[in-house]
Amino acid sequence: MSDPRVRFEIAHLARVELLSPKPQETEDFFTRFLGMYVTHREGQSVYLRGYEDPYQWSLKITEAAQAGLGHAALRTHSPEALERRAASLIDGNVDHKWHESDYGYGKTFSYQSPDGHNLELLWEVEKYQAPPELQSKILTRPSKKPLQGIPVKRIDHLNILASDVTAVKNSFERHLGFETRERVVDGEVEIGAWMSTNILGHEIACLRDAQGERGKLHHVAFYYGTGQHNVDAAEMFRDYDIRIEAGPDKHGITQAQFLYVFEPGGNRIELFGEPGILQLEPDYETRTWLMEDIDTGLAIGGAKLPFETYFTYGTPSKLSVEEHAEAFLTGPPPETVETVPDAVENSRATANAPAS
Repeated sequence: MSDPRVRFEIAHLARVELLSPKPQETEDFFTRFLGMYVTHREGQSVYLRGYEDPYQWSLKITEAAQAGLGHAALRTHSPEALERRAASLIDGNVDHKWHESDYGYGKTFSYQSPDGHNLELLWEVEKYQAPPELQSKILTRPSKKPLQGIPVKRIDHLNILASDVTAVKNSFERHLGFETRERVVDGEVEIGAWMSTNILGHEIACLRDAQGERGKLHHVAFYYGTGQHNVDAAEMFRDYDIRIEAGPDKHGITQAQFLYVFEPGGNRIELFGEPGILQLEPDYETRTWLMEDIDTGLAIGGAKLPFETYFTYGTPSKLSVEEHAEAFLTGPPPETVETVPDAVENSRATANAPAS
């Protein structure tokens, strides 16, 4: 369990860096379809923000040989909270370094999760100040809503894959004060955990990697706030040949409306319609989903999550998403089939699972 004294020392997920072998196409996806603003360019990277993101950027796209997660950064509630959370990680013998951060951010503590994900903590930020032509009449909105694509408001959450979900979950709880809001177990083994330090149902999630690999990304999610936008976005993606993986529908886990697509570089992106459950109880207790409840947990409205990608693909990947899907449709590796619980394979919310 997380220590209640440190429960609110992490404020929220501030930013994510995505690696892409097709950086221009990835940038076009986020600007043309999701209406994100470009705020800065430097080296092989471009920096973007949604129209309600408060800082200079929430998404960095960096050219790389493979898709994947470059890093994710969490903002603390104060400079003192940053020092305390860093000290906790150092006491836990976590390899780390202090450095000056990227564009628009200050002093940063960098370390790796138990599974090898690059994570950062920071306090100092440069608030976004819109130029006159982008200033909104809505005082709580940092910039005008764009007139391109179906614009996302802000970054929402990060979902990572891990060879050991419990180890990653325990690190977030012990050192950062995250609470596990919901989890999924297969017998005694945790195969999923959804965690938060604020009222959101989750800002960090962790799923078991079906291939037993380390440090991979499942998806980054961006927030709309209304389910109709997910429907509209699905029509837009269909017309413009963006690969839709699943949705629109609603998960039982978190009660969130989802639409999963793949950006051209190969990373999975989730679009969040309505935000799902908000946790206001100070004494909330973790909800545990069992395998007999997994149909409801995966999808409430009848959508089917494809076995060949949703349960088996993350980035970086040796194969493109198209190659991976084809390989797993024709004959997935036996070790992967054994890793995914039978109840998930046989679920009414799962499509194209291999015959048992």
